[in-house]
Amino acid sequence: MEIKVLKNILDANDRLANENHRIFDEKGVTAINIIGSPGSGKTSLILKTIELTKGILNIQVIEGDIESSIDAEKINATGSKAVQINTGGACHLDANMIKMSLDEMELKEGILFIENVGNLVCPAEFEIGEDHKVAVISVPEGHDKPYKYPLIFSKASAVVLTKADLLPYIEFDMDYFKEGLKSLNPNYRLFVLSVKTGEGVNDWIEWLKKHIKH
Repeated sequence: MEIKVLKNILDANDRLANENHRIFDEKGVTAINIIGSPGSGKTSLILKTIELTKGILNIQVIEGDIESSIDAEKINATGSKAVQINTGGACHLDANMIKMSLDEMELKEGILFIENVGNLVCPAEFEIGEDHKVAVISVPEGHDKPYKYPLIFSKASAVVLTKADLLPYIEFDMDYFKEGLKSLNPNYRLFVLSVKTGEGVNDWIEWLKKHIKH
C-alpha cells in the first residue's frame, strides 16, 4: 500500500513538473535546481554568480528552506528577485510548491536558480520542472559522497565542488571522487571552485551561459 501511495504522489508531482517546465520554456527561462547539504555553499555560489554576471545574465531565485527568509533577503539585497518557500518541515521542494511560487514572480528570460532544501536525498527524488539539476558538495564533506548518495549524482547535469581553497588542508581523494562520479554518470561535468578566492568560478559561469535558452 505504501508503495502505491508513493507512486501516486510521484505521478501527480510529475504532471505538475511538466506544467512548470512548459512555463519555463514559454518564458525563455533556464531553471536550475541546486541541490546540496546544509553548509555546502549553495547560497554563496548563487550570490557570487549574481555578482559576477550583473548586467550580463538575468538571474532570479526561488529559495527553499524549512524555516526563515535569511537567504532570500541576501539575494534580494543584490537587486535580483528572490521568492522564499518555507516547507515547514518537508525535506524537499516539490512541483506544486514551485508552481505556487511562480504566481508571485514575473518570470523574465534568463536563469532561475531554485535552491532546494539542504539535503542530498529527498530533493533528488522529486522533479520540479527544472532543466538541470546541479549537485553542490563542499570539500569538507568528503570524497565519498557519490558512493553514499548515488541518485543525485547520477541525475546531475553538473557537479560543483565548493571550498576548493581548503584542498591543501583537508584529506580529499580527488581521483576517488571522480571515479565515483564517472561510474554514476559518464558524461558528468565537474566544477572545482572557491567562492572565497574566485578559483574556477568563471568556468561555472561559462557553463551557465551556454545553457541559457535564448
